[in-house]
Amino acid sequence: MEESLKSENPSLPSRYEDLDIGFRGRLKANKELNALISSTFRKKQITGGIGFLPIFGASGSGKTSAIMETGTHLPDTFVYQLDSENIGDKESILKSIEMAKVDADGRPIIAVVDQYEEAVATRLELPTSFIESLAILDRNELKDGGIIFVWLTTSEEFQELLVQATSRNSRILVQKNFSIDGPPKDEWPEIVLDTFAAHNSEAPLSDFDILPTDIAEISKRKDTLGDTIEAVAERLVDSIPDFQNIAEYRVCMLWPVTDGARINLIHQFTEPKQGYKLNFDAWHRSLNVQDQKTLPLHELNRARLYFDFRLIPIAAADLQPICQRLDEEKFEFRKSYTDRIRTTHLYSIISGKWNSANYAPLRERKSQRADAAREWYPSVTQHPTKIGKRIAQCFSHMGVPSEYEEKIETRHSSVTADVLCAAPFEGQRQTIIELKAFAPENTMPSTIAGQIRITLKKHAQLAGFLARQ
Repeated sequence: MEESLKSENPSLPSRYEDLDIGFRGRLKANKELNALISSTFRKKQITGGIGFLPIFGASGSGKTSAIMETGTHLPDTFVYQLDSENIGDKESILKSIEMAKVDADGRPIIAVVDQYEEAVATRLELPTSFIESLAILDRNELKDGGIIFVWLTTSEEFQELLVQATSRNSRILVQKNFSIDGPPKDEWPEIVLDTFAAHNSEAPLSDFDILPTDIAEISKRKDTLGDTIEAVAERLVDSIPDFQNIAEYRVCMLWPVTDGARINLIHQFTEPKQGYKLNFDAWHRSLNVQDQKTLPLHELNRARLYFDFRLIPIAAADLQPICQRLDEEKFEFRKSYTDRIRTTHLYSIISGKWNSANYAPLRERKSQRADAAREWYPSVTQHPTKIGKRIAQCFSHMGVPSEYEEKIETRHSSVTADVLCAAPFEGQRQTIIELKAFAPENTMPSTIAGQIRITLKKHAQLAGFLARQ
């Protein structure tokens, strides 16, 4: 059966603690921080004693992510977050470190205090008391080294207080004014897209009418990546259009293919397991910079959502049996011919029987029949109307009433469907098939991207999202 749309709200976490555990390991390393941690541990192996590193970073800069994932990028270290009740005095700190050593299994420990000063009234006294405890441990129980204490703060003033508190114990201070600014701003859109996809079953943000260009514009006005994610999340609340349920038609671009290379090209622009839904982000990435700036991307994306836009490959070997003798008006559809069509992804979609759980990828076939189809297909690419007519006749024969060269009009515009298939069940969509009968050598990424643009544009005009030019 056709899959229903998700009803649950999308998720876009901006804080480290809210990130999916599996996604945390994909966060980019902070090379400067990791290098400092690594060199400090090497030094402490020689000199002994502990290290202390106060880190400043604006809220949302990614400082928590950077330090908490140090263990991912430096697997010979162990990261441990100190609870607020475990930093009040020397005994509490030592008890917490002894517990961490059990899990560390001999690895050096990075003990993290995350912005605890924001929650205490004795803020100004805290640096002195904490550093005095570390100084005592440095000379006694923790003198053998292998531990770096890291304090994360959003206040440069408080960072300076921590540094000043080490004035009588400067040997433990790793670096005075270390700060984390987060990844470069030009990387933020891709990070936001990856974060959203990872927390929403790989669904793209463009499904909610938020495009990479929107994220880039938002990031220009924000100081940190966290602020950008929060702003995108706010826009997401207002950008959950339910376009998919209101259109009468589904649009499927049908692209015959003859080999594995062409199959893979089609796959690059689609989500095959989701019924070959168009991957708008992949198509957007294929555009040149000028097109990314000038095309009406929101209107085209809205048409994609409205018409449940698909790009479906079909093996030429499956088409050949029903496309013999194209000039014959009364063609005999043998059972073996229709059985081949019945197994295609196209038929399962237009007949309402698509089930992603049963998805099997289309692959290049090695057989005499496939070889014969490769030789045959270039000879019919000049007759797309005849191929469309035969497909319509075949579907009608198989119980899905279909017409070819069917005109569809609205008050905004009109299109001519190469094939128009009736809705398989009441309440479901009719399917507009646009046949892309290109010769194999003309099936290139630029060709596919161009045809997607043309088809999206004319259907955006059909729905009234774009004015006719």
